Amino acid sequence: MSRTAPWARRVLPLVLLAVWLLIGGGLGPYAGKLGEVATQDQAAFLPRSAESTRVLEAQRAFRQEETVPAIVVWTSAEGGRLDDGQQASATRALASLTGEPGVVGAPSPALPSEDGQALRGAVQLRPDLGDALPTTLRTIDDAAASVPGTTVWLAGPAATQADLSQAFAGIDGLLLGVALATVLIILLLVYRSVLLPLVIIVGAVFSLGLACAVVYVLADHGVVRVDGQVQGILSILVIGAATDYALLLAARYREELSAREGGDRFSAMRAALRQSYGPITASAATVALGLIALLLSDLTNNRALGPVGAIGIVCAVLSALTFLPAVLVLLGRAAYWPARPRPAEGQGAARGDAQDGTRGGGHRIWRRVAGIVDRAPRKVWAVTLAGLLACAAFAPALDSKGVPLDEIFVSDAPSVAAQETLGRHFPGGAGNPAVVIAREGAADRVKATAEDVEGVDSAALFTASGRPGAGAPLIAGGRVRIDVTLSDASDSDAAKATVVRLREAVHAVPGADALVGGQSAQQYDTRLTAERDRALIVPVVLLIILVVLVGLLRSVLLPLLLVATVALNFVATLGVSALVFPHVFGFTGTDPSVPLYGFVFLVALGVDYNIFLMSRVREETLRHGVREGVLRGLIATGGVITSAGVVLAATFAALGVIPLAFLAQIAFIVAFGVLLDTLVVRSLLVPALVRDIGRPVWWPGMPARSAGPPGA
Repeated sequence: MSRTAPWARRVLPLVLLAVWLLIGGGLGPYAGKLGEVATQDQAAFLPRSAESTRVLEAQRAFRQEETVPAIVVWTSAEGGRLDDGQQASATRALASLTGEPGVVGAPSPALPSEDGQALRGAVQLRPDLGDALPTTLRTIDDAAASVPGTTVWLAGPAATQADLSQAFAGIDGLLLGVALATVLIILLLVYRSVLLPLVIIVGAVFSLGLACAVVYVLADHGVVRVDGQVQGILSILVIGAATDYALLLAARYREELSAREGGDRFSAMRAALRQSYGPITASAATVALGLIALLLSDLTNNRALGPVGAIGIVCAVLSALTFLPAVLVLLGRAAYWPARPRPAEGQGAARGDAQDGTRGGGHRIWRRVAGIVDRAPRKVWAVTLAGLLACAAFAPALDSKGVPLDEIFVSDAPSVAAQETLGRHFPGGAGNPAVVIAREGAADRVKATAEDVEGVDSAALFTASGRPGAGAPLIAGGRVRIDVTLSDASDSDAAKATVVRLREAVHAVPGADALVGGQSAQQYDTRLTAERDRALIVPVVLLIILVVLVGLLRSVLLPLLLVATVALNFVATLGVSALVFPHVFGFTGTDPSVPLYGFVFLVALGVDYNIFLMSRVREETLRHGVREGVLRGLIATGGVITSAGVVLAATFAALGVIPLAFLAQIAFIVAFGVLLDTLVVRSLLVPALVRDIGRPVWWPGMPARSAGPPGA
C-alpha cells in the first residue's frame, strides 16, 4: 500500500473511467454500424479448396457479370391448368423487367411444367444489391402479378438471400436489447443490488462497442469477413464473457472489503485483482486461443469467426480488469447497496461468506453441497459420471449433414414456401442446377454422361444467350459449362448422393478435366470440410486448454482431469441435443458447423468455471490442505460461478430471437451445456473427483500447506 501514492489512488480510477467513457461515447455507435460491412453472400463462405469452389471461380468466365437468380413461379389461383394465354402474359411480364434497376440482361421466357399447372421463369439480379434487394423483388412480384388468374411465388437464391437479410434485420438492437435485459434481470434477482448490475452491464456494453469498432475497421479493409451470424455471435460472446469476468472480480472485491475493518477501497481492489487476475486472464486465453484455432478451418465462415471472436474476448477482459475496478473503487461499499458488505469478525469467515453473491441463503446451499461431496465423494462422482455417459451415448445420433431448406428459418419464410411450390411442379433441382465445367472438346461426351447418371433429370450446354440450350454453346478459355438439373431438391440428401455419382461419372470422361459444382455440391463439400475441420481443430483446442491449465494450476494430472470432464460435458450435451432437436424443435438435421462451434464455445467457456473453482481450491489448499481446500473452494465460489453460468446460458439463449435454425441450435447447445457444466460437472463431478483422489491430483506440483488443520 505504501508503494502507491495517495494521489494516485484517487487519480488512477478517474483516469480509467474517463478513458472508458470516451471509448463508450466515441466507439459505442459501432455496435450498430457493424451491419454496414457485413455480407450475406453465402458464396463468400465456402470451403476454399473444395471442387465446388473451383467451379464457382470458373463460372465467372461464362458471364458478362456475376448474377443471382430469382425464380418466378405462377400457379393457377383455381388450382387447375394454365393456358397458352397466361403463358404468353407471363413471358411479357418477365420481358418488361429488362432494364429495371438491379436486373441483369433479359429474363428468360415463362416455361410450363409437365403437369401444366405451373409456369417458371428466371430473372438474373446483381449480387451486390444489399438493402435494395427487397425493393427489386417487389418490382418483380408486381410485374408477375399482372398475369390474370394466377398466384405468384418468388423462389431461388435471390429470394432466400432476401429472407436471410430480413432474419438479420434489426439484429443490432433486438439481440443486444434481449441479451442485456436478460442479464440485468438475472443480476438484479441474484445479487439484490441496484448499482452493481448496472455497472456490469455498462462495462459489457463498452467492451462490445470497442470490439465492434475494431472489427468494423478490419472488415472495412478486407482483413476479416463478417456476416449476420458472426455479428450475432460476437455480441453474445462479448456480453456473456464480460459479465462473467466482472462477476468474478466483483465478488472477490466484496470479499476483500468485508475482510478489512477500515474498508480501504484501493488496497481491497488491489488484493482482489491480485487474486482474480490469473483466473480471469487464463479463462480469456482459453476462449481466445480456442477461437483463433478456427483459423485452421478450410471453411471461410469459421475462419472469419476466429479472429473476430478473439477480438471480442480481449475487449471483454480489458473492460473487466480496468473499467470495473475503477468504478468499484470509486463507489466502494455503495456498489453493493442495499446489501453492502460489512466487516467480518475474522478474515476466514469473510472469505467464505462474502464470496457468495446471494449472501447467507446461497452460502448455506453450497455448504450442504460441499458436505455431500465430502461425505461420499466416490458415490457422487460415480453417479454424475454415469448420468453424463448415458447422455453421451446418444451423441452419434446427432445428424450434422445439413439443414434442409424448409428448416433453415425457424418461422415461415416466403422463399421456402415458393421453393416447395416449385418442387411440386418442376424437377426438384429446377432453378438450382449442378454446374459442370469441362474442356470444349469433351462437351458432348460429358453432357451425355451426365444425362445417364441416376438422379439427373436433364443436362444442357450453357449458351451465349445466358440460358442453357438456347443457342450455340458459350466457350470461355477452351472450356464449356453444362447445367445439370437434378431430379431431387437441391438441399436433399438424394441430390448430394447424385452429385457424388455425377462427379465419379464425369471425372472418368477422358480428356474432359471435368469439375462439378452448384448448390448441392457446395453443401456436400461443406459437410465434408466440416468433418475434416472437427478432426483437426478439436484436438488442437483441447491441447491449448491443457497447456493453459498446466501453467495456471502447476499440475499435470488435474488439468488432464479437467479437460476430460469438459469434453465429456460437451459430448453429453450433443447427446441431449440429438434427442431434443428432432423431437422438441422439429429439426431433422443440424448445420455441419454446429458441432464445431458448439465445441469451441462450450469447452472453452466451460473450462472457465473449472478455472475459477480450481484456482480458488489451490489457494485454499495452500492454507488448509487438500480436503479443506476443496470444500472451502467450492463453498466460496459456488454462488458466483453458478450465477455466472446462468447469465452466460441466458445470454446465448438470446440468439434464439433470430429466426434461423443454425443460431437456434448453437443457442441450445451452449446454453444447455453451460448449465450442465455449471450445475453438475463443476459443482459435483470435479470436486468429488479431486476430493476422492486427494494429494496425487496435484502431481507433480503439490501445493505446500502453510496453515490450517491437516488435509486429506
